[in-house]
Amino acid sequence: MQITFLDAATLGDDLSYEMFEKFGNVTVHQSTASREFVDHIQDADVVIINKYKLNAENLPLANRLRLICVAATGFDNIDLAYCREHEIAVCNVVGYSTQCVAQVTVSMALSLYTHLQEYTEFVRSGEYTARGIANRLSPVYHEIAGKTWGIVGFGNIGGQVGRVAQALGCRVLVNKQTPIEGWTCVDFDTVCRESDILSLHVPLNDSTRGLLDRRHIGMLKADAIVINVARGAVTDEAALADAVQCGRLGGLGVDVYSLEPMPKDHPFQGIKTLPNVCLTPHMAWGGYETRVRLLAEMAENIRSYLAGEKRCRVD
Repeated sequence: MQITFLDAATLGDDLSYEMFEKFGNVTVHQSTASREFVDHIQDADVVIINKYKLNAENLPLANRLRLICVAATGFDNIDLAYCREHEIAVCNVVGYSTQCVAQVTVSMALSLYTHLQEYTEFVRSGEYTARGIANRLSPVYHEIAGKTWGIVGFGNIGGQVGRVAQALGCRVLVNKQTPIEGWTCVDFDTVCRESDILSLHVPLNDSTRGLLDRRHIGMLKADAIVINVARGAVTDEAALADAVQCGRLGGLGVDVYSLEPMPKDHPFQGIKTLPNVCLTPHMAWGGYETRVRLLAEMAENIRSYLAGEKRCRVD
């Protein structure tokens, strides 16, 4: 059996792939350009991808392909209809990044809420030393305890963020398709209007694309902080940039973009250096322990498939 990684560079350069060798021959490509696709995939029985797109245009070139393993929870980069029609199994990995993404979500929120970048820069620049005063308390920041943290999407990650927010003393509002016992669940308009911090944890699909649009951004409090660690396209990125530039948003933390890497003409290019903006390069999922766990789960998906079992199947 031939197992082929098409874009291993997106998984980092500090991992071992030895665990896959028990299933067959393993070939690791750091990336796959369009012109390289046929050479990289033509002998593959199992393909492992993270961001690479597999669709009706390129999948017909994969003559031996039996299983696609997505090194992620989201699988919007796979043409599932084509895979079903041609009996290609597709597996994702669920729950592997819960702790890591929640950690980055909370880190962004706390940093923005306490203006940590500005205070750090005040010391780094030498201004603190030169000023000759023991402390500085501007810009003014507030305690997070007692504030309202709105969570849109309440799966594994949203749930963990909710538990941490509660531990910090926040009032937590939840927006999800089906109410969940033990949490205050509200509609999307309400969570937008009442949140001091709003974090997004939904998959990208037809119902969530553009969910946080210009109208709902206009409902947010003027000092609200928005955190998006879901998918870039669940928001109107241009409207978010406008809100920050016009002072109608207290802060913005984003780890995901509708196009990745963020292109030169992206709306966030104009706000990326502002002190109330925290932009990261889609890293929230990728702590070392998280990535090791991800590989182990994908290996288990392959074992399950070969044993005739169904595990983490999304096709």
